Parts: sequence; C-alpha cells; structure tokens
Amino acid sequence: MEMHLKILRFDPEVDQEPHFQTYTVSTSSEERILDCLNKIQGEQDGTLAYRKSCGHGVCGSDAMRINSTCRLACQELAKNYFDKEVVVEPLPGYRVQKDLMVDLEPFFEKVNLVRPYLIATDPPPKKERMQTPDDRKKVDQVIRCILCACCTAACPVALENETFLGPAPLVWAFRRVFDTRDEAHLQRLRLLDSFDGVWGCQNRFECTRVCPKEIPITKNINHMKRKIQEVLPQSEGTS
Repeated sequence: MEMHLKILRFDPEVDQEPHFQTYTVSTSSEERILDCLNKIQGEQDGTLAYRKSCGHGVCGSDAMRINSTCRLACQELAKNYFDKEVVVEPLPGYRVQKDLMVDLEPFFEKVNLVRPYLIATDPPPKKERMQTPDDRKKVDQVIRCILCACCTAACPVALENETFLGPAPLVWAFRRVFDTRDEAHLQRLRLLDSFDGVWGCQNRFECTRVCPKEIPITKNINHMKRKIQEVLPQSEGTS
C-alpha cells in the first residue's frame, strides 16, 4: 500500500518560513507512522529531522502532531491512515529546532518546578520506604507518564498562557501530593494553588484525549483542586 505523508519542514538556518513537503512510501498494515518516517529518512531524504528511540511507546521521544492530533508516531498504525492523507507536523507551542524536532527545555523546566521527586526528612531505610498496596493504587495511573509532552502541546490553556504549568507537570505533582511517603504535601499544594497551577485548568479534556498512556489527566487535576480546597480554605479556587 502506498501512503502519502505531507510533512512540515523547517530548518531555521536556511528557511525563512515553514513549508510542506510530500513523500510517498510503500507500507503495510502492521507498520507504523514512525516506520514510514524511517523509510523517508533512510531511502529518500536524509535531511528529514525527527526524534526517535525505543519505537515502542516507552520513551516518548517521537511525539508529533499527526492529522491535527498530538500522538506518538511509533503507536500510530499505518493501516488507520490508508484512506487519508497524513499530515505530520511538530508539536505546537514549542520552538522548532528542525522539521519535527522541537525544543522541550521549557517543558522540562516546568516539570522540575513541581519538584518531581520524593521529599523526606527522615534517614533513608536500609531497603525502601514502605507503602501499602491501597496507598500505591492512588498513584498507579499517573506513574505511567513518559513525559512525551503530547498533553501539554494539546492543551488550549498552555498554548495561550506560557506561564501555566501544563498537564504533564501537574501529573507529576499529583504523583507526589498523593504519595503517602512524601513529607512536602503542604508546600506542594501551596505551589499549585494559583492560576498558573491547578486553577488554570479549564477542563477542556484535550490532555486526556491525547495521552498515549491513557492517564485521566483532567480528573487528576480536579482531585488536586479538591485537595487544595480541603487543606487551604483561602485558596485561589475559593477566593
């Protein structure tokens, strides 16, 4: 089966404006969009730039916009696109480094802002910090996040307000807010209690729709809103 991929190309060192370039590749039903990009790069145009690594939906490096939806190219089966033109673009909201590669440094800076690591003052135990199965279940869904940035690139609020933390950083905040081993719950909730934090979320659900790991992101953000209202009566959400 032949497939036509219309790819947005842009090299800031030589191009004044982005432009689309169309390629035709032969593919089969079990192959994925990433396989098609690999064929283009390996057989037709070695200048095409994009990120890839594991190829199995684990690393999140091949996130891009495919037919107007942020997705992982390694998870998109070619057979689902046989009857349509495939338009491939870089993730929106980030500076394009070249073609489908974007600068995700601002994204990771916001993840770091929420301190996405366990904070505990007592000396580390010899083996591990114990947690009950029920407590672990509270964060079972969010630990699937692979930091692909699909959710943040699809978020209308994040695209309009560059100071909004965004869905993925809030997912990582949720992971620690509801981790019973963490001792910085109050500080974390105060950090999130702003319109650049949880209150910036407008429940558009775009983040949840595009998440390749099917994390209920919007639901989790709303859980944190309720938690803040319980713990901080004078929060931004109640003032």
